[in-house]
Amino acid sequence: MNNMNLSPQGAEFKARSFARLKGGLLVGILMAVAGVSQAQNASPEPSQGNRAANAAAAEGTALTWYGITLYGIVDIGLQYESHGAPFSDYFPAGSADIVQKNSNNSQTGATPSNLSQSRVGLQGSEPLQVADWSGVFKIETFFNPQSGDISDALKSLVQNNGRALNVQTTNLDSSIAGQAFQQSFVGFSSPTYGTLTFGRQNTVLADGIYKYDPQGASQAFSLIGLSGTTAGGGDTEDRRLDSSLKYVAQFSNVHVGAEYKFNGSRGSASTASEFSVGYEMAGASIDAYYTHINDAVSAAALSAAQVAELPGLGFSPSNSLAATISDNTTFAVMGMYGFGPVKLFAGYEHIRFENPSDPIEPGFDNIGGYKLAFVNNTAFPNDKILQVYWAGAKYNVGKLELTAAYYGYRQNSYADGANTGCTTTKASSCSGTETAVSISGVYHFTKRFDAYAGAMYTTVEDGLANAYLTRNDIDPTIGVRFRF
Repeated sequence: MNNMNLSPQGAEFKARSFARLKGGLLVGILMAVAGVSQAQNASPEPSQGNRAANAAAAEGTALTWYGITLYGIVDIGLQYESHGAPFSDYFPAGSADIVQKNSNNSQTGATPSNLSQSRVGLQGSEPLQVADWSGVFKIETFFNPQSGDISDALKSLVQNNGRALNVQTTNLDSSIAGQAFQQSFVGFSSPTYGTLTFGRQNTVLADGIYKYDPQGASQAFSLIGLSGTTAGGGDTEDRRLDSSLKYVAQFSNVHVGAEYKFNGSRGSASTASEFSVGYEMAGASIDAYYTHINDAVSAAALSAAQVAELPGLGFSPSNSLAATISDNTTFAVMGMYGFGPVKLFAGYEHIRFENPSDPIEPGFDNIGGYKLAFVNNTAFPNDKILQVYWAGAKYNVGKLELTAAYYGYRQNSYADGANTGCTTTKASSCSGTETAVSISGVYHFTKRFDAYAGAMYTTVEDGLANAYLTRNDIDPTIGVRFRF
């Protein structure tokens, strides 16, 4: 029987059943590998070309078998939000963590992946007997431990199609859209010449955000960790890129990176190019980045009026979204310096948004199989400039790690007509600011098990607060994390 013979409800049930079967099969495969890995972990095969896996295996902390390592993170906690929306089973962070348009009432509940994204994955390295080259691969799946669902931010958007702000649940865009694997790449690696990989993978810029964010891109305690705008070079869907070729290498004190996304495939961008160069010396590290992304997608839930139009357009409300399209160009510089138990961090990013040179039409197949039913290709009558800046410090004392951080967004006024140069909340194109401050503490009971507590306070003003129900939020959070 095919879907043509099913009612819409039956087809939807079949699709959901298949999704559950896919998720269950995925976990089953990984658990089976875990069983084999545990059986062989007493005398693991050397794993050249993957230094992290080798070190973990040597310490007896990795599940490694003939160069293939099973790894994962389970992170869950309890959070209170002063102004939020009901938590989502699918959005990767569960809660919004920072103030959003639909933030209104206080919320308390279990939240996933506060400190680190919960995931399970396999990575491997196979010596090629050619100089010091190895073949490498990685696949990993993101999930929400509080619900047991595969993480899917775009589903959180779809669930809020047609709902007024004050009755919405948490919903935000992301590169995490229910894909079976959030990273899935294969390639070659050499300690001498670097690593070249192809597939779906983190961007060079996202790697930099993780390295130079004092809160390590934490979703509960970092503005640039929860919001993928910075790591995505303007739009969060570009934090990870499908069909991308990536090269990273370190030569003495110099490290470089480059990544290119090919056109002609489903994904969040037409083409994308990213480059980085950096230097390390005497406890200090600094990197500069350049990225350009064509047809970047910023997806959103549909309004009630848009939902009413869907039948006439031939789209289904179960997988349709609205989107703003832009060409984005980013320049960034980030650095850190460590001395004794203290490490200092700072970063600055300049992002320019402009109307796309190659507009996307309604019906575009976005990441995760979601369709863009309503598309805005003319959102930027003038170039939008978003400046992002942050600074922070980390202090380690014994098993305790303490972190404090400050983050800021500053947007220019890119409006035209009567709103030209506006600095109020009357339009989202007016100039505006967003500010966040956070503190966190992590206690490492063992190499694998941590407990944490912290809070982040965010506030928005002027254009960045357009149509917001409230302008501030604080999210005290406690939790535990197990890594293997």
